[in-house]
Order: sequence, then structure tokens, then C-alpha cells
Amino acid sequence: MLEKKIALVTGASRGIGAAIATRLAREGAFVHVHFSRSLDEAESVLAEIRASGGDGALIQCDISHLENTRTALESIENLDILVNNAGFASFGPLESVSVEDFDGLFNLNTRGLFFVTQNVLLKLRENGRIVNISSGITRVNAAGGSVYAASKAAVEAFTRSWAAELGPRGITVNTVSPGMTETDLLRQVTSPEYLEKMKSETPLGRLGQPVDIADVVAFLCSDEARWITANNLLANGGVG
Repeated sequence: MLEKKIALVTGASRGIGAAIATRLAREGAFVHVHFSRSLDEAESVLAEIRASGGDGALIQCDISHLENTRTALESIENLDILVNNAGFASFGPLESVSVEDFDGLFNLNTRGLFFVTQNVLLKLRENGRIVNISSGITRVNAAGGSVYAASKAAVEAFTRSWAAELGPRGITVNTVSPGMTETDLLRQVTSPEYLEKMKSETPLGRLGQPVDIADVVAFLCSDEARWITANNLLANGGVG
């Protein structure tokens, strides 16, 4: 499905990003596996890709640092698929949010994503694909989640604007908004009791798995999704 395509997946050393990278590779794409600090985990993802007959390369940078990111991305000559997955979540009541907390989330989730996209834009070939990973938190009233939700809502706005701007090149731009998905990050920021509550409220009766999100992303990267752009696909098991 993606033979001869070249992909970049940010935040691909674990969780949803790792699942997306391995899924695209199984479809035939050469995958640039981006990571910031987790070298061992990124190497494991690349080893899994190669063990399954695919290929890829590692790219290391903290995308919240723009100059380092620009330099790291110079190794990419051409690109067909960009999956903006790298991000972080933290929660806290309005009165406790520090400037450092606010800037940290926006520098990675929003500013970093924007300038990664800008840096590879001229390398992105005609009829390419951009998939931005957001979060279901933008659709709910989540106490303590204002900064994280806002950082992701901005990404959804990017999607709509970029879809209009890049459409003449045949490039589609879409958002995927996962619901509760079992990852290390989710377990770091969510209590076991709340996870059980969310499981009971999900029509499909379970939490999402990274592969559930990866399958949706792979579809959006395929030719079958050529007429889908400026959309936000809710991959959340039916949570309202």
C-alpha cells in the first residue's frame, strides 16, 4: 500500500508513535523514526521494522528546540508522509500552572509541531500526507486539562488551515484524535481508578491500544484516503 513512500513519524520510540512507525513500515514505507531521548527504545522500534522486512532510519532531536530540529531534519531529502505524533500531557488546576508548565506544553505540542512541518514542507512530494495527532480532550470539559487541551486544539486548527493551503499540491492534512489509549504516558498522568471508569463508559468496553490508532493513521496515509482532508477522525471507541 505504501511501497516506495518515505515517512517521518515524530515521537516514534514508544506508545502510539512506535505503533504508527511499525505499521507504516509493514505497508512498505521507509520510516524515519524520530526520538528525543529514548535511544534504546528507538533502536528497538527500528530493529522491529527491519525484522519484519522493512527499513528506516533514526532521527534524534527535541522538537521544542527549533534550531536543533532544523539541523536534524536536513538528513531527509524527500518525504511523502509526515505524522506529527510527538507530544506530552500534564494536568493541574488553573491556579497551579506555572509559566514553565505552560511553555513546556506549547513548545512541544504546538510550536514544535508547527515548525517540524514547516521544515519538511518543501521536501514533501505532491499527493503527500500529513497526519496530526491530537486528543479527545479537546471535545470534553476536563478539569485541570486547560493547557494540554488548548495545545491540541491549536493543532486541530493547523489541520484545517493547512488542508486548504496544501490542497492544490494534492497533499491531504488530517487529524486523528485518540481517546484513552493504553500507553506509558497515559499511565503516568491518569489514576487506575479513572482508567477503569473510562473503560466502563466506552461503548466498545475497553481502552484503546496503540495499534488501534496506528491502523487509522495508516488508512489516512493510503491512496484510499485521497479524498479525505481537513478532517478530525475520533479514534476513541465511541466515547461521546
